[in-house]
Amino acid sequence: MADLTTDDVWRVLEKQNFMVVGMVSARGKARTAGVMPFTLDRTLWFTTNDREWKARHIAFNPEVSVTVAIPKRVPLLPWIKVPAATITFSGIAEVMPATRMPDAARQALTQGLTLSEDGGAHGSLLGIGVRPVGDFVTYGVGVSVVRMRDTNAARGRVSSNDQ
Repeated sequence: MADLTTDDVWRVLEKQNFMVVGMVSARGKARTAGVMPFTLDRTLWFTTNDREWKARHIAFNPEVSVTVAIPKRVPLLPWIKVPAATITFSGIAEVMPATRMPDAARQALTQGLTLSEDGGAHGSLLGIGVRPVGDFVTYGVGVSVVRMRDTNAARGRVSSNDQ
């Protein structure tokens, strides 16, 4: 099993620019959406429009799952295909107007956009913060590409709440 700490996982998460959020619709159907996150104070933030289905689903049920794929490559041999490493976890999402997001997250995610709580014909921009609960479950994080071939060595699990 990979030897990881909570801080190790957060350091990897802070470098990523894409994650998949899993949610459940009001009708009980599973849905996923790819989003661009910004990590701040152990929360992953992203934005969406209040008219988007993901905003409605998350507002209805804030329990989400998140999977982050981390590209892996063989140094000097980029044509060799290697599966991505992954971090997955459960989380609780908080939905709010983008104008009420923490300053650093809002600035990083809304560069060049004019924000108002009344978005008019195009809707309003929302901020969604996902705070992990339980464990981070990893595969290939903190191990070499060669060690990823050994599934037991490549797997990891660490609490998302360790300080």
